[in-house]
Amino acid sequence: MILILVLLSTTTFAQTAAKRSAEFNLEKKVAIQGYDPVAYFTKKKAVKGKSTMAISYEGVIYYFSSQTNKETFVKNPTNYEPQYGGWCAYAMGATGEKVEVDPETFKIVDGKLNLYYNAYFNNTLKSWNKDEVNLKKKADANWKKFFN
Repeated sequence: MILILVLLSTTTFAQTAAKRSAEFNLEKKVAIQGYDPVAYFTKKKAVKGKSTMAISYEGVIYYFSSQTNKETFVKNPTNYEPQYGGWCAYAMGATGEKVEVDPETFKIVDGKLNLYYNAYFNNTLKSWNKDEVNLKKKADANWKKFFN
């Protein structure tokens, strides 16, 4: 009986990890282009993490700028993971598309890290701020189509 439970939980984890790796915005399995997810909350800015301070959480690798941030993440990873798999929150809400981000263009919305595209005179955070409530509802619904 215990063996069956272990096999089922391992299979479920493997499926979850594979699904997350396929749907998240990753560069060589690393989230947020190597930026520290906890620093957005604690330092209120984007801080590059170090590959020597990496952990893998359900198939997604995160880098951290300090041991304290790494430990904070481990205690409650879902608090610090970026919304919409790290894709542009505005694009997820406006069109339901996965669009690359600039990790230095972000906003904490309802306690969650949202990232935005910002290049070629197009800062989608500005557009998001004009209709945040509506775009957030649409982004939440659209993300469920990719990852539910």
